[in-house]
Amino acid sequence: MSNPVLVEVTRGSVVESGHRGAVSVFDADGKPVWEIGDTDRPVFPRSAVKAIQALPLVESGAADAYGFGNRELALACASHSGEPAHVELARAMLARAGLDKTALECGAHWPNHEATIALARAGDVPSALHNNCSGKHAGFLCTCVHSGIAHQGYVKEGHAQQEMVRDAMQSVTGAAHNTDNSAVDGCSIPTYAVPLKSFAQGFARMATGRGFSPERAKAAKRLLSACMAEPFLVAGTGKADVALMQAAPGRIFVKTGAEGVYCAALPELGLGIALKCDDGAGRGAEVMIAAVLAKLLRADEAVAARLTQLAHPAVESRIGVKVGLLRPTAALN
Repeated sequence: MSNPVLVEVTRGSVVESGHRGAVSVFDADGKPVWEIGDTDRPVFPRSAVKAIQALPLVESGAADAYGFGNRELALACASHSGEPAHVELARAMLARAGLDKTALECGAHWPNHEATIALARAGDVPSALHNNCSGKHAGFLCTCVHSGIAHQGYVKEGHAQQEMVRDAMQSVTGAAHNTDNSAVDGCSIPTYAVPLKSFAQGFARMATGRGFSPERAKAAKRLLSACMAEPFLVAGTGKADVALMQAAPGRIFVKTGAEGVYCAALPELGLGIALKCDDGAGRGAEVMIAAVLAKLLRADEAVAARLTQLAHPAVESRIGVKVGLLRPTAALN
């Protein structure tokens, strides 16, 4: 099945390129609300499911034991920019469990922000704290220490921490996460390819608690609420996730993943959303999710207008002149 073109890129009045993709919107009863393209095709969700992966942090009691509030829980669900506030909070989370950056097994990379310039000017190099996944990994490590689990090798398939994450993913999405559909994510933990629609169903459950135990429903609500309360910590300066959640504070949860994946939840509507831009382009996925949210929240004209604006970002020349735009196709309207 060939997915339709969902985003066009124009230069002047000419469509220069396009992005194909698939979209799945489900309610918490497991019923499809809106689907485009092949939503049965397995995809790796990458970082878009960090809120589900953070469930053991809350359910184990580690978050409460270490006094974590919205800020820490948001960072545990984040793909952050490595800005000073992100780095210092990740450091502080580890310190609560008596650990430091040497315990992190996510690897290091340069920050996705001006912080890179500051590091370079100082003659310094990034540490694992600058990794966009350091908050998630700090959460993993805190869960291990609180639960009395040896944390060395916590990123490996079969480690008790990753088994907790895998069990949460299977339970929430309803899809099998086994060795035959696993691979290794960018931050070295296992990632599993399952049907796109499974993630939409899972985030509908995360948004409503439907089908969850009272403890899991409370943990899911706490994590999504933390992200919506602290969108900067989930992403960073100038990031699409921040703009989307700020378009309707406390009403929209979104989380991007690598290779053009997005997951989202609208708690007031009880809906979960998952989409994949086929070519892996983040710019295409960002337009897709903004357009989907605008349609689902069209009853609120002011919010829909803000989201529609985000779904039509400009293409600019090197001197900042608008020379075209990205726009959703009719399939998303």
